[in-house]
Amino acid sequence: MFSVKKGMVVSLLCLPIGFANGQVSSDSAVKLPASKAWKSGRILVQPKAGLPETEFEKILHFNASDKVEKIGTSATHIINVPEHAEAAVVRALSKNPHIEFAELDMAVPLSAIPNDPQFANAWHFSKIQCAQAWDVSKADGITIAILDSGVDGSHPDLATHMVPGWNAVDSGSATADINGHGTAVAGAAAAVTNNASGVAGVAWNAKIMPVRITNDASGYAYWSDVARGLNWAADNGADVANISYAASDSASVASAAQYMRSKGGLVLVAAGNDGLNPGLADNVNLVVVSATDPNDAKASFSNYGNHIDIAAPGVSIPTTNKGGTYAAWYGTSLATPVAAGVAALIQAANPKLTSDNVEKLLKSSADKISGVNFDPKFGYGRVNAANAIKAATTTMSADTQPPASAISSPSAGSIVAGLTSVEVVASDNESVSQVSLFANGSLVGTDGIAPYQFSWDTTRLANGDVSLTARATDAAGNNGSSTALTVSVQNQNLSPGTGGNTSTPDTVAPFVNISNPLQGAKVSGLVAVSVSAKDNIAIAKVQIYIDAKLVASTTSSSLSYSWNAKKASMGSHTIRALATDTSGNTGTALIQVNK
Repeated sequence: MFSVKKGMVVSLLCLPIGFANGQVSSDSAVKLPASKAWKSGRILVQPKAGLPETEFEKILHFNASDKVEKIGTSATHIINVPEHAEAAVVRALSKNPHIEFAELDMAVPLSAIPNDPQFANAWHFSKIQCAQAWDVSKADGITIAILDSGVDGSHPDLATHMVPGWNAVDSGSATADINGHGTAVAGAAAAVTNNASGVAGVAWNAKIMPVRITNDASGYAYWSDVARGLNWAADNGADVANISYAASDSASVASAAQYMRSKGGLVLVAAGNDGLNPGLADNVNLVVVSATDPNDAKASFSNYGNHIDIAAPGVSIPTTNKGGTYAAWYGTSLATPVAAGVAALIQAANPKLTSDNVEKLLKSSADKISGVNFDPKFGYGRVNAANAIKAATTTMSADTQPPASAISSPSAGSIVAGLTSVEVVASDNESVSQVSLFANGSLVGTDGIAPYQFSWDTTRLANGDVSLTARATDAAGNNGSSTALTVSVQNQNLSPGTGGNTSTPDTVAPFVNISNPLQGAKVSGLVAVSVSAKDNIAIAKVQIYIDAKLVASTTSSSLSYSWNAKKASMGSHTIRALATDTSGNTGTALIQVNK
Protein backbone atom coordinates (compact mmCIF):
# COMPACT_ATOMS: atom_id res chain seq x y z
CA MET A 1 0.00 0.00 0.00
CA PHE A 2 2.84 2.35 0.78
CA SER A 3 5.67 3.41 -1.46
CA VAL A 4 7.83 6.49 -1.56
CA LYS A 5 8.90 7.63 -5.00
CA LYS A 6 11.06 10.64 -4.39
CA GLY A 7 10.77 13.14 -7.19
CA MET A 8 8.05 11.07 -8.91
CA VAL A 9 5.94 12.84 -11.48
CA VAL A 10 2.57 11.18 -12.03
CA SER A 11 1.43 10.33 -15.56
CA LEU A 12 -0.11 12.96 -17.83
CA LEU A 13 -3.62 11.96 -18.76
CA CYS A 14 -4.45 13.85 -21.97
CA LEU A 15 -1.93 14.22 -24.68
CA PRO A 16 0.01 17.47 -25.23
CA ILE A 17 0.82 19.21 -28.48
CA GLY A 18 2.83 16.99 -30.80
CA PHE A 19 0.53 13.96 -30.82
CA ALA A 20 -0.03 12.73 -34.36
CA ASN A 21 -0.45 9.41 -36.16
CA GLY A 22 -0.55 7.50 -32.89
CA GLN A 23 2.84 8.70 -31.65
CA VAL A 24 3.71 10.78 -28.60
CA SER A 25 6.25 13.51 -29.10
CA SER A 26 9.44 13.58 -27.04
CA ASP A 27 8.19 16.55 -25.05
CA SER A 28 5.10 14.71 -23.79
CA ALA A 29 6.62 13.96 -20.39
CA VAL A 30 6.02 17.45 -19.05
CA LYS A 31 7.54 17.63 -15.56
CA LEU A 32 6.34 19.52 -12.54
CA PRO A 33 8.65 21.97 -10.84
CA ALA A 34 10.57 20.15 -8.10
CA SER A 35 8.64 22.10 -5.48
CA LYS A 36 5.37 20.61 -6.73
CA ALA A 37 6.32 16.92 -6.84
CA TRP A 38 4.61 16.69 -3.48
CA LYS A 39 3.15 19.14 -1.00
CA SER A 40 5.93 20.66 1.07
CA GLY A 41 5.53 20.19 4.82
CA ARG A 42 2.52 17.89 4.47
CA ILE A 43 1.85 14.14 4.31
CA LEU A 44 -1.19 11.84 4.50
CA VAL A 45 -1.60 9.33 7.32
CA GLN A 46 -4.29 6.87 8.40
CA PRO A 47 -4.11 5.11 11.78
CA LYS A 48 -5.31 1.54 12.13
CA ALA A 49 -8.93 1.12 13.14
CA GLY A 50 -9.42 1.31 16.90
CA LEU A 51 -6.26 3.26 17.72
CA PRO A 52 -7.13 5.80 20.45
CA GLU A 53 -6.77 9.43 19.45
CA THR A 54 -4.28 10.08 22.24
CA GLU A 55 -2.06 7.25 21.02
CA PHE A 56 -2.22 8.50 17.44
CA GLU A 57 -1.20 11.98 18.58
CA LYS A 58 1.66 10.48 20.61
CA ILE A 59 2.97 8.63 17.56
CA LEU A 60 2.79 11.81 15.47
CA HIS A 61 4.49 13.88 18.17
CA PHE A 62 7.34 11.37 18.43
CA ASN A 63 7.86 11.77 14.68
CA ALA A 64 7.87 15.58 14.85
CA SER A 65 4.48 15.90 13.20
CA ASP A 66 0.94 17.00 14.08
CA LYS A 67 -2.58 16.85 12.66
CA VAL A 68 -3.99 19.54 10.41
CA GLU A 69 -7.25 18.06 9.21
CA LYS A 70 -9.24 14.85 9.00
CA ILE A 71 -10.45 14.34 5.44
CA GLY A 72 -14.24 14.31 5.55
CA THR A 73 -15.66 11.33 7.40
CA SER A 74 -12.70 9.14 6.49
CA ALA A 75 -9.92 8.03 8.84
CA THR A 76 -7.27 9.71 6.68
CA HIS A 77 -5.53 12.76 8.15
CA ILE A 78 -3.49 15.57 6.64
CA ILE A 79 -0.37 15.90 8.77
CA ASN A 80 2.12 18.74 9.16
CA VAL A 81 5.80 17.72 9.13
CA PRO A 82 9.05 19.70 8.93
CA GLU A 83 9.84 20.83 5.40
CA HIS A 84 12.30 18.54 3.57
CA ALA A 85 11.52 15.74 6.06
CA GLU A 86 8.35 14.52 4.33
CA ALA A 87 9.80 11.31 2.88
CA ALA A 88 11.70 10.45 6.06
CA VAL A 89 8.61 10.84 8.26
CA VAL A 90 6.54 8.76 5.82
CA ARG A 91 9.12 5.97 6.00
CA ALA A 92 9.18 6.08 9.80
CA LEU A 93 5.41 6.11 10.21
CA SER A 94 4.96 3.31 7.68
CA LYS A 95 7.00 1.03 9.93
CA ASN A 96 4.81 1.73 12.96
CA PRO A 97 2.52 -1.27 13.62
CA HIS A 98 -0.38 1.01 14.54
CA ILE A 99 -0.37 3.00 11.27
CA GLU A 100 -2.48 1.76 8.35
CA PHE A 101 -0.54 3.82 5.80
CA ALA A 102 1.49 6.98 5.38
CA GLU A 103 2.23 8.58 2.03
CA LEU A 104 3.51 11.75 0.45
CA ASP A 105 0.83 14.19 -0.70
CA MET A 106 1.80 13.78 -4.35
CA ALA A 107 1.00 16.32 -7.03
CA VAL A 108 -0.88 14.92 -10.03
CA PRO A 109 -0.21 17.05 -13.11
CA LEU A 110 -2.01 17.36 -16.42
CA SER A 111 -0.70 19.21 -19.45
CA ALA A 112 -3.18 18.75 -22.22
CA ILE A 113 -4.96 20.67 -24.95
CA PRO A 114 -7.38 19.45 -27.63
CA ASN A 115 -5.70 17.50 -30.41
CA ASP A 116 -8.03 18.73 -33.16
CA PRO A 117 -9.93 22.02 -33.12
CA GLN A 118 -12.41 20.69 -35.69
CA PHE A 119 -15.47 18.62 -34.83
CA ALA A 120 -14.87 14.91 -35.43
CA ASN A 121 -17.29 12.06 -35.93
CA ALA A 122 -18.26 10.42 -32.67
CA TRP A 123 -17.06 6.98 -33.72
CA HIS A 124 -17.04 5.71 -30.15
CA PHE A 125 -20.84 5.64 -29.78
CA SER A 126 -21.29 2.96 -32.42
CA LYS A 127 -18.21 1.10 -31.22
CA ILE A 128 -19.65 0.64 -27.72
CA GLN A 129 -23.24 0.31 -29.05
CA CYS A 130 -24.71 3.30 -27.26
CA ALA A 131 -27.77 3.59 -29.53
CA GLN A 132 -29.13 0.22 -28.39
CA ALA A 133 -28.42 1.12 -24.75
CA TRP A 134 -30.17 4.49 -25.06
CA ASP A 135 -33.38 2.71 -26.05
CA VAL A 136 -33.52 1.47 -22.45
CA SER A 137 -31.50 3.91 -20.31
CA LYS A 138 -30.41 7.51 -20.65
CA ALA A 139 -28.99 7.78 -17.10
CA ASP A 140 -31.98 9.69 -15.73
CA GLY A 141 -31.61 10.44 -12.02
CA ILE A 142 -27.86 9.72 -11.94
CA THR A 143 -25.25 12.26 -10.86
CA ILE A 144 -21.65 12.05 -12.09
CA ALA A 145 -19.06 13.92 -10.04
CA ILE A 146 -16.26 15.30 -12.23
CA LEU A 147 -13.15 15.65 -10.04
CA ASP A 148 -11.02 17.86 -12.19
CA SER A 149 -9.94 21.41 -13.04
CA GLY A 150 -13.56 22.56 -12.81
CA VAL A 151 -16.34 22.65 -15.41
CA ASP A 152 -17.54 25.49 -17.64
CA GLY A 153 -21.10 25.41 -16.35
CA SER A 154 -22.24 28.03 -18.86
CA HIS A 155 -21.39 25.86 -21.85
CA PRO A 156 -24.61 25.40 -23.90
CA ASP A 157 -24.10 21.63 -24.00
CA LEU A 158 -23.57 21.37 -20.22
CA ALA A 159 -25.57 24.15 -18.55
CA THR A 160 -28.87 22.30 -18.09
CA HIS A 161 -27.08 19.27 -16.60
CA MET A 162 -25.16 21.12 -13.91
CA VAL A 163 -25.80 20.67 -10.17
CA PRO A 164 -24.02 22.52 -7.33
CA GLY A 165 -20.42 21.46 -6.80
CA TRP A 166 -17.53 22.21 -4.48
CA ASN A 167 -13.95 23.42 -4.45
CA ALA A 168 -11.94 20.77 -2.57
CA VAL A 169 -8.85 22.96 -2.29
CA ASP A 170 -10.33 25.83 -0.30
CA SER A 171 -13.76 24.40 0.63
CA GLY A 172 -15.41 27.11 -1.43
CA SER A 173 -17.94 27.24 -4.24
CA ALA A 174 -15.64 28.23 -7.13
CA THR A 175 -15.94 25.39 -9.66
CA ALA A 176 -15.39 27.22 -12.96
CA ASP A 177 -12.83 25.49 -15.18
CA ILE A 178 -9.39 27.09 -14.81
CA ASN A 179 -7.70 24.79 -17.33
CA GLY A 180 -10.17 23.34 -19.83
CA HIS A 181 -9.50 19.70 -19.03
CA GLY A 182 -12.51 19.28 -16.74
CA THR A 183 -14.96 20.70 -19.30
CA ALA A 184 -13.76 18.19 -21.90
CA VAL A 185 -14.10 15.33 -19.42
CA ALA A 186 -17.62 16.42 -18.39
CA GLY A 187 -18.80 16.60 -22.00
CA ALA A 188 -17.56 13.11 -22.82
CA ALA A 189 -19.50 11.73 -19.87
CA ALA A 190 -22.76 13.68 -19.99
CA ALA A 191 -23.06 16.46 -22.55
CA VAL A 192 -26.68 17.39 -23.30
CA THR A 193 -27.79 14.99 -26.04
CA ASN A 194 -30.50 15.03 -28.70
CA ASN A 195 -30.62 18.83 -28.65
CA ALA A 196 -29.73 19.34 -32.34
CA SER A 197 -26.42 21.02 -31.52
CA GLY A 198 -22.88 20.39 -30.36
CA VAL A 199 -21.84 16.96 -29.19
CA ALA A 200 -23.40 14.03 -27.34
CA GLY A 201 -22.51 12.47 -24.01
CA VAL A 202 -22.64 8.77 -23.18
CA ALA A 203 -24.97 9.37 -20.21
CA TRP A 204 -27.67 11.44 -21.96
CA ASN A 205 -29.55 12.77 -18.97
CA ALA A 206 -27.07 12.40 -16.12
CA LYS A 207 -26.37 15.42 -13.94
CA ILE A 208 -22.84 16.84 -13.70
CA MET A 209 -21.41 17.67 -10.27
CA PRO A 210 -18.22 19.76 -10.64
CA VAL A 211 -15.70 19.06 -7.87
CA ARG A 212 -12.64 21.21 -8.49
CA ILE A 213 -9.50 19.62 -7.07
CA THR A 214 -7.04 22.29 -8.15
CA ASN A 215 -6.75 26.08 -8.02
CA ASP A 216 -3.74 26.15 -10.33
CA ALA A 217 -4.19 26.98 -14.02
CA SER A 218 -1.77 24.20 -14.99
CA GLY A 219 -4.28 21.73 -13.59
CA TYR A 220 -2.03 19.87 -11.15
CA ALA A 221 -3.77 18.56 -8.03
CA TYR A 222 -2.62 16.97 -4.79
CA TRP A 223 -3.79 13.55 -3.61
CA SER A 224 -5.24 15.14 -0.47
CA ASP A 225 -7.55 17.32 -2.56
CA VAL A 226 -8.63 14.33 -4.67
CA ALA A 227 -9.47 12.37 -1.50
CA ARG A 228 -11.23 15.37 0.05
CA GLY A 229 -13.27 15.87 -3.13
CA LEU A 230 -14.27 12.20 -3.24
CA ASN A 231 -15.53 12.27 0.33
CA TRP A 232 -17.58 15.39 -0.40
CA ALA A 233 -19.04 13.90 -3.57
CA ALA A 234 -20.04 10.74 -1.70
CA ASP A 235 -21.76 12.78 1.01
CA ASN A 236 -23.58 14.97 -1.50
CA GLY A 237 -25.31 12.42 -3.68
CA ALA A 238 -22.85 11.48 -6.43
CA ASP A 239 -23.53 8.06 -7.95
CA VAL A 240 -20.38 7.94 -10.10
CA ALA A 241 -17.09 9.78 -9.60
CA ASN A 242 -14.73 10.38 -12.53
CA ILE A 243 -11.06 11.07 -11.81
CA SER A 244 -9.13 11.70 -15.02
CA TYR A 245 -5.87 11.86 -13.09
CA ALA A 246 -3.34 9.07 -12.35
CA ALA A 247 -4.40 8.64 -8.73
CA SER A 248 -4.72 4.85 -8.50
CA ASP A 249 -1.41 4.59 -6.62
CA SER A 250 -2.64 6.62 -3.63
CA ALA A 251 -3.79 4.87 -0.47
CA SER A 252 -5.64 8.03 0.58
CA VAL A 253 -7.63 8.14 -2.67
CA ALA A 254 -8.36 4.40 -2.39
CA SER A 255 -9.64 4.92 1.15
CA ALA A 256 -11.94 7.73 -0.03
CA ALA A 257 -13.11 5.54 -2.92
CA GLN A 258 -13.97 2.76 -0.47
CA TYR A 259 -16.10 5.25 1.46
CA MET A 260 -17.96 6.23 -1.71
CA ARG A 261 -18.54 2.57 -2.58
CA SER A 262 -19.93 2.00 0.92
CA LYS A 263 -22.59 4.60 0.02
CA GLY A 264 -23.39 2.87 -3.29
CA GLY A 265 -21.15 4.94 -5.58
CA LEU A 266 -18.50 3.88 -8.08
CA VAL A 267 -15.13 5.57 -8.69
CA LEU A 268 -13.41 5.44 -12.10
CA VAL A 269 -9.78 6.52 -12.55
CA ALA A 270 -7.66 7.05 -15.66
CA ALA A 271 -4.76 4.66 -16.29
CA GLY A 272 -2.38 7.39 -17.49
CA ASN A 273 -0.68 8.23 -20.77
CA ASP A 274 2.91 7.05 -20.47
CA GLY A 275 2.40 4.01 -22.71
CA LEU A 276 3.95 1.73 -20.11
CA ASN A 277 3.17 -0.77 -17.38
CA PRO A 278 3.74 0.99 -14.03
CA GLY A 279 3.64 -2.34 -12.18
CA LEU A 280 0.67 -1.48 -9.95
CA ALA A 281 -1.50 -4.09 -8.27
CA ASP A 282 -5.27 -4.21 -8.72
CA ASN A 283 -7.19 -1.91 -6.36
CA VAL A 284 -10.60 -3.31 -5.45
CA ASN A 285 -12.05 0.14 -4.70
CA LEU A 286 -11.14 1.78 -8.01
CA VAL A 287 -12.13 1.03 -11.60
CA VAL A 288 -9.01 1.87 -13.64
CA VAL A 289 -9.61 2.62 -17.34
CA SER A 290 -7.22 2.22 -20.29
CA ALA A 291 -7.82 3.72 -23.74
CA THR A 292 -8.55 2.12 -27.13
CA ASP A 293 -8.56 3.45 -30.71
CA PRO A 294 -11.11 3.02 -33.54
CA ASN A 295 -9.53 -0.34 -34.47
CA ASP A 296 -10.01 -1.70 -30.93
CA ALA A 297 -6.26 -1.65 -30.34
CA LYS A 298 -4.75 -0.22 -27.19
CA ALA A 299 -4.07 3.46 -27.79
CA SER A 300 -0.29 3.85 -28.11
CA PHE A 301 -0.18 6.31 -25.23
CA SER A 302 -2.30 4.29 -22.79
CA ASN A 303 -0.76 2.69 -19.71
CA TYR A 304 -1.48 -0.98 -19.11
CA GLY A 305 -0.92 -3.70 -16.51
CA ASN A 306 -2.62 -5.88 -13.92
CA HIS A 307 -4.29 -2.84 -12.35
CA ILE A 308 -6.44 -2.17 -15.45
CA ASP A 309 -10.11 -3.05 -14.95
CA ILE A 310 -11.74 -1.96 -18.19
CA ALA A 311 -10.96 -0.22 -21.49
CA ALA A 312 -12.91 2.46 -23.36
CA PRO A 313 -12.44 4.62 -26.48
CA GLY A 314 -9.98 7.43 -25.85
CA VAL A 315 -8.82 8.61 -29.28
CA SER A 316 -10.34 11.64 -31.02
CA ILE A 317 -13.37 11.93 -28.76
CA PRO A 318 -15.51 14.96 -29.74
CA THR A 319 -16.47 16.88 -26.62
CA THR A 320 -17.10 20.25 -25.03
CA ASN A 321 -14.44 22.94 -24.78
CA LYS A 322 -14.10 25.67 -22.19
CA GLY A 323 -15.65 28.85 -23.59
CA GLY A 324 -18.61 27.24 -25.37
CA THR A 325 -16.74 25.57 -28.22
CA TYR A 326 -16.05 21.96 -29.23
CA ALA A 327 -13.02 19.86 -30.14
CA ALA A 328 -11.74 16.30 -30.30
CA TRP A 329 -9.57 15.19 -27.38
CA TYR A 330 -7.29 12.21 -26.88
CA GLY A 331 -6.21 10.36 -23.73
CA THR A 332 -7.17 8.02 -20.93
CA SER A 333 -8.70 11.18 -19.50
CA LEU A 334 -11.44 10.78 -22.14
CA ALA A 335 -11.68 7.00 -21.96
CA THR A 336 -12.52 7.28 -18.27
CA PRO A 337 -15.66 9.48 -18.62
CA VAL A 338 -16.84 7.30 -21.52
CA ALA A 339 -16.70 4.30 -19.16
CA ALA A 340 -18.21 6.41 -16.35
CA GLY A 341 -21.11 7.25 -18.68
CA VAL A 342 -21.75 3.54 -19.25
CA ALA A 343 -21.70 2.96 -15.48
CA ALA A 344 -24.33 5.71 -15.13
CA LEU A 345 -26.52 4.05 -17.77
CA ILE A 346 -26.32 0.76 -15.82
CA GLN A 347 -27.22 2.43 -12.53
CA ALA A 348 -30.28 4.12 -14.04
CA ALA A 349 -31.40 0.92 -15.78
CA ASN A 350 -31.46 -0.98 -12.49
CA PRO A 351 -31.29 1.17 -9.34
CA LYS A 352 -31.27 -1.94 -7.15
CA LEU A 353 -27.74 -2.83 -8.23
CA THR A 354 -24.93 -2.32 -5.72
CA SER A 355 -21.66 -0.66 -6.71
CA ASP A 356 -20.07 -4.12 -6.80
CA ASN A 357 -22.83 -5.30 -9.14
CA VAL A 358 -22.26 -2.34 -11.48
CA GLU A 359 -18.53 -2.96 -11.66
CA LYS A 360 -19.12 -6.67 -12.23
CA LEU A 361 -21.52 -5.90 -15.10
CA LEU A 362 -19.09 -3.43 -16.67
CA LYS A 363 -16.50 -6.20 -16.80
CA SER A 364 -18.66 -9.20 -17.70
CA SER A 365 -20.50 -7.35 -20.51
CA ALA A 366 -17.36 -5.89 -22.09
CA ASP A 367 -16.18 -7.06 -25.50
CA LYS A 368 -13.18 -9.39 -25.10
CA ILE A 369 -11.34 -7.78 -27.98
CA SER A 370 -8.14 -9.71 -27.33
CA GLY A 371 -9.96 -13.05 -27.11
CA VAL A 372 -9.19 -13.67 -23.43
CA ASN A 373 -11.13 -12.86 -20.28
CA PHE A 374 -8.42 -10.58 -18.87
CA ASP A 375 -5.72 -8.75 -20.80
CA PRO A 376 -3.29 -6.26 -19.19
CA LYS A 377 -3.96 -3.85 -22.06
CA PHE A 378 -7.76 -3.89 -21.79
CA GLY A 379 -8.56 -5.34 -18.37
CA TYR A 380 -11.77 -7.34 -18.72
CA GLY A 381 -12.48 -5.85 -22.15
CA ARG A 382 -13.67 -2.73 -23.95
CA VAL A 383 -16.99 -1.43 -22.58
CA ASN A 384 -20.17 -2.36 -24.44
CA ALA A 385 -23.12 -0.24 -23.34
CA ALA A 386 -25.78 -2.40 -25.03
CA ASN A 387 -24.52 -5.61 -23.43
CA ALA A 388 -24.25 -3.90 -20.05
CA ILE A 389 -27.83 -2.58 -20.13
CA LYS A 390 -29.18 -5.94 -21.28
CA ALA A 391 -27.42 -7.65 -18.37
CA ALA A 392 -28.54 -4.96 -15.91
CA THR A 393 -32.20 -5.36 -16.81
CA THR A 394 -32.09 -9.16 -16.69
CA THR A 395 -33.54 -10.46 -13.45
CA MET A 396 -30.69 -10.91 -11.01
CA SER A 397 -30.96 -13.08 -7.94
CA ALA A 398 -30.46 -11.12 -4.75
CA ASP A 399 -27.18 -11.68 -2.95
CA THR A 400 -28.11 -13.32 0.35
CA GLN A 401 -24.82 -15.04 1.10
CA PRO A 402 -23.06 -13.54 4.12
CA PRO A 403 -19.30 -13.01 4.05
CA ALA A 404 -16.97 -15.18 6.11
CA SER A 405 -14.44 -13.81 8.59
CA ALA A 406 -11.89 -15.11 11.07
CA ILE A 407 -9.42 -13.52 13.49
CA SER A 408 -5.95 -14.60 12.36
CA SER A 409 -3.95 -12.79 15.05
CA PRO A 410 -3.57 -12.94 18.02
CA SER A 411 -4.16 -16.66 18.51
CA ALA A 412 -6.66 -18.09 20.99
CA GLY A 413 -5.36 -18.08 24.56
CA SER A 414 -2.76 -15.38 23.93
CA ILE A 415 -1.79 -12.99 26.71
CA VAL A 416 -2.16 -9.39 25.56
CA ALA A 417 -1.49 -5.97 27.08
CA GLY A 418 -1.40 -2.30 26.12
CA LEU A 419 -2.01 -1.59 22.42
CA THR A 420 -2.49 -4.95 20.70
CA SER A 421 -2.55 -5.52 16.93
CA VAL A 422 -5.46 -7.65 15.70
CA GLU A 423 -5.70 -9.01 12.15
CA VAL A 424 -8.82 -10.37 10.46
CA VAL A 425 -9.26 -12.26 7.19
CA ALA A 426 -12.59 -12.00 5.35
CA SER A 427 -14.05 -13.22 2.06
CA ASP A 428 -17.33 -13.06 0.16
CA ASN A 429 -18.95 -14.39 -3.02
CA GLU A 430 -19.11 -10.78 -4.28
CA SER A 431 -16.89 -8.54 -2.20
CA VAL A 432 -16.36 -7.47 1.40
CA SER A 433 -17.29 -3.84 2.12
CA GLN A 434 -15.95 -3.58 5.66
CA VAL A 435 -14.90 -5.52 8.74
CA SER A 436 -15.64 -4.51 12.34
CA LEU A 437 -13.89 -5.81 15.45
CA PHE A 438 -15.65 -6.26 18.81
CA ALA A 439 -14.18 -6.90 22.27
CA ASN A 440 -16.73 -8.34 24.70
CA GLY A 441 -19.41 -7.02 22.37
CA SER A 442 -18.09 -3.42 22.24
CA LEU A 443 -16.93 -1.98 18.94
CA VAL A 444 -13.17 -1.51 18.69
CA GLY A 445 -13.09 -0.15 15.14
CA THR A 446 -14.04 -0.68 11.49
CA ASP A 447 -11.65 -1.18 8.58
CA GLY A 448 -12.78 -0.93 4.96
CA ILE A 449 -9.63 -1.99 3.11
CA ALA A 450 -7.89 -5.37 3.19
CA PRO A 451 -5.77 -6.49 4.94
CA TYR A 452 -8.14 -5.80 7.84
CA GLN A 453 -6.04 -4.61 10.78
CA PHE A 454 -6.87 -3.03 14.14
CA SER A 455 -5.04 -1.44 17.07
CA TRP A 456 -6.96 -2.54 20.17
CA ASP A 457 -6.45 -0.62 23.44
CA THR A 458 -6.69 -3.47 25.96
CA THR A 459 -6.51 -1.06 28.91
CA ARG A 460 -10.15 -0.14 28.33
CA LEU A 461 -11.14 -3.54 29.76
CA ALA A 462 -10.44 -5.18 33.10
CA ASN A 463 -7.77 -7.86 33.32
CA GLY A 464 -9.02 -11.34 32.50
CA ASP A 465 -10.50 -13.25 29.58
CA VAL A 466 -11.89 -11.15 26.73
CA SER A 467 -13.92 -12.45 23.78
CA LEU A 468 -12.97 -11.04 20.36
CA THR A 469 -15.27 -11.33 17.35
CA ALA A 470 -15.10 -9.90 13.84
CA ARG A 471 -18.08 -9.02 11.68
CA ALA A 472 -17.75 -8.70 7.91
CA THR A 473 -20.33 -6.85 5.79
CA ASP A 474 -20.78 -7.08 2.01
CA ALA A 475 -22.20 -4.53 -0.44
CA ALA A 476 -25.67 -6.07 -0.19
CA GLY A 477 -25.69 -5.55 3.57
CA ASN A 478 -25.19 -9.20 4.52
CA ASN A 479 -23.25 -9.71 7.74
CA GLY A 480 -21.10 -12.65 8.77
CA SER A 481 -19.49 -12.98 12.20
CA SER A 482 -16.37 -14.92 13.05
CA THR A 483 -16.09 -17.58 15.70
CA ALA A 484 -15.36 -15.92 19.05
CA LEU A 485 -11.72 -15.98 20.07
CA THR A 486 -10.71 -15.66 23.74
CA VAL A 487 -7.51 -13.92 24.84
CA SER A 488 -6.27 -12.98 28.29
CA VAL A 489 -5.77 -9.30 29.09
CA GLN A 490 -3.00 -8.84 31.65
CA ASN A 491 -2.15 -5.19 32.15
CA GLN A 492 -0.17 -4.23 35.22
CA ASN A 493 -0.87 -0.89 36.94
CA LEU A 494 -2.60 0.48 33.87
CA SER A 495 -5.41 2.99 34.06
CA PRO A 496 -8.34 2.30 31.69
CA GLY A 497 -8.08 3.94 28.29
CA THR A 498 -4.44 4.93 28.56
CA GLY A 499 -3.34 2.73 25.69
CA GLY A 500 -0.30 1.65 27.63
CA ASN A 501 0.39 4.67 29.82
CA THR A 502 0.72 3.71 33.48
CA SER A 503 -1.17 5.59 36.19
CA THR A 504 2.28 6.52 37.51
CA PRO A 505 5.14 7.60 35.24
CA ASP A 506 6.77 4.76 33.32
CA THR A 507 10.37 4.55 34.54
CA VAL A 508 11.21 1.07 33.27
CA ALA A 509 13.91 1.14 30.61
CA PRO A 510 13.69 -1.15 27.57
CA PHE A 511 15.82 -4.30 27.36
CA VAL A 512 18.03 -4.37 24.28
CA ASN A 513 20.21 -7.19 22.98
CA ILE A 514 22.89 -7.48 20.27
CA SER A 515 22.56 -11.05 19.01
CA ASN A 516 25.17 -10.73 16.28
CA PRO A 517 28.14 -10.37 16.28
CA LEU A 518 29.12 -11.73 19.68
CA GLN A 519 31.26 -9.99 22.29
CA GLY A 520 34.96 -10.22 21.35
CA ALA A 521 34.28 -11.63 17.88
CA LYS A 522 36.85 -11.17 15.13
CA VAL A 523 35.20 -9.45 12.15
CA SER A 524 36.01 -8.85 8.50
CA GLY A 525 34.16 -8.03 5.28
CA LEU A 526 30.43 -7.42 5.56
CA VAL A 527 29.20 -7.97 9.13
CA ALA A 528 25.51 -8.55 9.90
CA VAL A 529 24.63 -6.59 13.03
CA SER A 530 21.35 -7.80 14.60
CA VAL A 531 19.58 -6.01 17.46
CA SER A 532 16.26 -6.66 19.24
CA ALA A 533 14.49 -4.81 22.05
CA LYS A 534 11.61 -5.36 24.51
CA ASP A 535 9.73 -2.98 26.80
CA ASN A 536 7.01 -3.18 29.44
CA ILE A 537 4.91 -0.72 27.41
CA ALA A 538 6.09 -0.13 23.84
CA ILE A 539 9.30 0.41 21.90
CA ALA A 540 9.51 3.74 20.07
CA LYS A 541 12.97 3.60 18.51
CA VAL A 542 15.98 1.31 18.14
CA GLN A 543 19.38 2.64 16.99
CA ILE A 544 22.77 1.15 16.16
CA TYR A 545 26.02 3.06 16.72
CA ILE A 546 29.44 1.90 15.55
CA ASP A 547 32.36 3.71 17.16
CA ALA A 548 29.93 6.44 18.36
CA LYS A 549 28.51 7.03 14.86
CA LEU A 550 24.78 6.44 14.26
CA VAL A 551 24.50 3.99 11.35
CA ALA A 552 20.91 2.67 11.52
CA SER A 553 17.56 3.46 13.14
CA THR A 554 14.02 2.07 13.19
CA THR A 555 10.71 2.56 15.00
CA SER A 556 10.12 -1.19 15.28
CA SER A 557 11.53 -3.53 17.96
CA SER A 558 14.23 -5.16 15.82
CA LEU A 559 16.93 -3.79 13.56
CA SER A 560 19.50 -5.28 11.20
CA TYR A 561 22.46 -3.49 9.66
CA SER A 562 25.15 -4.64 7.23
CA TRP A 563 28.44 -3.11 8.41
CA ASN A 564 31.25 -2.94 5.86
CA ALA A 565 34.20 -3.75 8.14
CA LYS A 566 36.53 -3.64 5.16
CA LYS A 567 36.62 0.12 5.56
CA ALA A 568 37.26 0.00 9.30
CA SER A 569 40.74 0.38 10.77
CA MET A 570 42.57 -2.55 12.32
CA GLY A 571 42.01 -3.04 16.04
CA SER A 572 39.08 -2.84 18.48
CA HIS A 573 35.65 -1.39 17.56
CA THR A 574 32.57 -0.64 19.68
CA ILE A 575 29.03 -1.60 18.65
CA ARG A 576 26.30 0.00 20.77
CA ALA A 577 22.55 -0.55 20.52
CA LEU A 578 20.15 2.00 22.03
CA ALA A 579 16.42 1.37 22.57
CA THR A 580 13.95 4.12 23.53
CA ASP A 581 10.38 3.52 24.72
CA THR A 582 7.33 5.75 24.29
CA SER A 583 8.02 7.42 27.66
CA GLY A 584 11.57 8.36 26.67
CA ASN A 585 13.34 5.72 28.80
CA THR A 586 16.43 4.26 27.15
CA GLY A 587 18.21 0.93 27.40
CA THR A 588 21.58 0.15 25.91
CA ALA A 589 23.78 -2.80 24.99
CA LEU A 590 27.47 -2.57 24.11
CA ILE A 591 30.01 -5.03 22.75
CA GLN A 592 33.61 -4.87 21.54
CA VAL A 593 34.75 -6.63 18.37
CA ASN A 594 38.18 -6.87 16.74
CA LYS A 595 39.40 -6.58 13.21
